Amino acid sequence: MAHIIVVGNEKGGAGKSTVSMHVATALARLGHKVAALDLDLRQRSLGRYLENRKAFMAQVGLELPIVDLHELPDIDPDSLQPGENIYDHRLSAAVSSLEPDNDFILIDCPGSHTRLSQVAHSLADTLITPLNDSFVDFDLLAHTDDKGDKITGPSVYSEMVWNARQLRAQAGLKPIDWIVIRNRVGTQRMVNKEKMERAINMLSKRIGFRVAPGFSERVIFRELFPRGLTLLDLKDVGVKQLNISNIAARQELRDMMKELNLPGVEINI
Repeated sequence: MAHIIVVGNEKGGAGKSTVSMHVATALARLGHKVAALDLDLRQRSLGRYLENRKAFMAQVGLELPIVDLHELPDIDPDSLQPGENIYDHRLSAAVSSLEPDNDFILIDCPGSHTRLSQVAHSLADTLITPLNDSFVDFDLLAHTDDKGDKITGPSVYSEMVWNARQLRAQAGLKPIDWIVIRNRVGTQRMVNKEKMERAINMLSKRIGFRVAPGFSERVIFRELFPRGLTLLDLKDVGVKQLNISNIAARQELRDMMKELNLPGVEINI
């Protein structure tokens, strides 16, 4: 059975699709068979990235590790029972068809609350929530006092994850391994950075998630998107020498993959 990775939160601009692109292609490069579902049916950033990758490979005649992108199947509305949601069936049908033949299924959720996103969270074996290093983004997980020192209560997103955990427990499934990835963390020691670190560590113990390092803000991620590449592909496409920023970004990816601790994955990239 495939291990299901869901990348989700309810706020845009946190690097969710960037994380999805790199986790999926890194797993493929490590020799795993990976299927992807992009539930952001409007923007389709992950879907566009994977389409760009295939188009670039065809254009230059190069074979790179690939991730198979799949669409949600159509469901006959007449087959539904009264009160059943068609999106529940579309997603469950997609996952059921992909599980036997893949090691991992990566599901990229939209940056808003949708029925598809809600169902995807309940299917997650591993949930990855990218978060910018800002109290604006932290508010996605929990509310704090005016000083940012005391947590006053969980957010609606945290409550949704809690509900997803409850559904899995009722179904006799393993608990979700929830990982919050800190993106765009500054290199200098600043008061806000230290407050964020304390708040996230405190919240992780309270509502049960792990914390992992993410990506810094780098131009290279945007530059590689039109070709569907990652930093791990550069040598394959003829880039013989990486600059310092690219080397640092590649190390960030390695560190993140190690911290995810996905089953059966040995990091040798």
